[in-house]
Amino acid sequence: MLRNLNFKKCILWPLVVIALFSCTHKEKIIYFQGDLPSSEINKDYSPTLKIDDMISINVMGLDEQASKPFNLPISNIVQTNNGYTQGAPSPSGYLIDKDGNIEFPVIGKIKIGGLTRVEAIEVLKQQLKPYLNNPTIIIRILNFKITVLGEVKHPGTFTIPNERITLPEALGLAGDLEITGIRKNILVIRDINGRKTETRVDLTTKDIFSSSVFYLQQNDVIYVEPNRAKINSSLVNTSNVSMIISIISLFITMTVLFRQ
Repeated sequence: MLRNLNFKKCILWPLVVIALFSCTHKEKIIYFQGDLPSSEINKDYSPTLKIDDMISINVMGLDEQASKPFNLPISNIVQTNNGYTQGAPSPSGYLIDKDGNIEFPVIGKIKIGGLTRVEAIEVLKQQLKPYLNNPTIIIRILNFKITVLGEVKHPGTFTIPNERITLPEALGLAGDLEITGIRKNILVIRDINGRKTETRVDLTTKDIFSSSVFYLQQNDVIYVEPNRAKINSSLVNTSNVSMIISIISLFITMTVLFRQ
């Protein structure tokens, strides 16, 4: 009787230990805990134009013919599929070079790298004053994209058409975090004037709303680290685990049979 009791303890105790360690505190899982900061979020956020950005610039005025020389011609993106031609008109773009300049029609080089959209529009208006009277200028970033990697359901690179996305929205695009992702240490890698910067964010607090990376910029990279359980599981070969479980099951079965 005593031997059977000791045997049951040997079987039950590992199960109890596993159950205890598998429990996760909700503080490690739930997003945006605590009080919302009283300070307002950057509601007037505007992306900064960067080196290697491809941008479109549309100049409009009362005199359409006068503004025409300052607009790039419309190009057709054409794809051929089994002999059929498909395409749609799309505006050409300006590539911001390593010095932050673009080559603008008629005027020549204009430095707009490092400026916000509003600042770049004002610079262009000043340059166009001798040619146009109070033109309307629209600037768009054609290659605004962000990348989400790590412990998310759908990692990848995402193009953002409206040029405005927050960190939670980006994680939502990637299908949200896996349960094995560390929410307290989200890494955002950003390029600022050719230098890579790293910012860590804790999703379990509402401090994220006042973070400098709440609004993402073009080419930001978000990385979600795996937790310890995921790392440990990746070190164990699946076939070895199956073999070990089979051996343990056989051992328990033989032990039970011999004790009867």
